[in-house]
Amino acid sequence: MTEDSSATVTETGPRWQGLAAVADARTRALVLGSFPGLKSLQLAQYYAHPQNQFWPLLQALWPRHPQPPRADYAGRCEWLLERGLGLWDVYASCEREGSLDSAIRCAQVNDFAGLRLRCPDLQLALHNGGESYKHARQTEALGLTALKLPSTSPANASWSFDKKLQAWHHALAAHGLL
Repeated sequence: MTEDSSATVTETGPRWQGLAAVADARTRALVLGSFPGLKSLQLAQYYAHPQNQFWPLLQALWPRHPQPPRADYAGRCEWLLERGLGLWDVYASCEREGSLDSAIRCAQVNDFAGLRLRCPDLQLALHNGGESYKHARQTEALGLTALKLPSTSPANASWSFDKKLQAWHHALAAHGLL
């Protein structure tokens, strides 16, 4: 489901390769981040930073269906796919020092049209944060509804967990995913 990420060094800093999409024919909604943070790249896992609220937030949305433990990443991905959710990022690669979206330079956008062909029931792009949402027109051009959701990143400290949960709950419920 994922590939190992690597970096090459350019004149302007490291150029990172992102993670492969976690998606299949069951995917109805795609959670789109911007680009994995360094911890996620090191572990080749989406939302691997322990302070990122993505996995706890989704567990709170489906409290009767426990997620596999953090150590079982493949199980967590299958858990998402069973609920019609996929994971990817808007950027396939970029140059960046650190993990902040504001440091992203020379980004290459992922092939959304190619993924759309692999996921015939895909209807919804859930943009996890503002940097991702900058590409909403591209996802809408594929016939997807694009929604901007508050970032689950620890850098988005201005939103409480409960406020993020409310926004994510509203979006998923409105599209029949809860």
